[in-house]
Amino acid sequence: QVQLVESGGGLVQPGGSLRLSCAASGIIFHIYTMGWYRQAPGKQRELVATISDTGGTNYSDAVKGRSTVSRDNAKETVDLQMDNLKPEDTAVYYCSAAYWSLNNWGQGTQVTVSS
Repeated sequence: QVQLVESGGGLVQPGGSLRLSCAASGIIFHIYTMGWYRQAPGKQRELVATISDTGGTNYSDAVKGRSTVSRDNAKETVDLQMDNLKPEDTAVYYCSAAYWSLNNWGQGTQVTVSS
């Protein structure tokens, strides 16, 4: 059974930082493209960042330069470091694991950026 468990969300002031982590189980982790997506109230889910099995990264324009995605294949985790957070970063952040047509999602973790 595939499980993706996110942690690290919370309330942070504008300009602050958060580090989200996702622990995976039930998949052959090192062959999957891992990613982070987010969904704000009333909006569609959108890409934040992905990291491929070979370590290639991709970021949305909204977070590029402020975020870093990384993976640890030994620990089967993927992290998202977010800096200089803005109120518009407020959303539920979801971890994803994708391999060809297979796509799995975590339950999400809330990030709220507010003073």
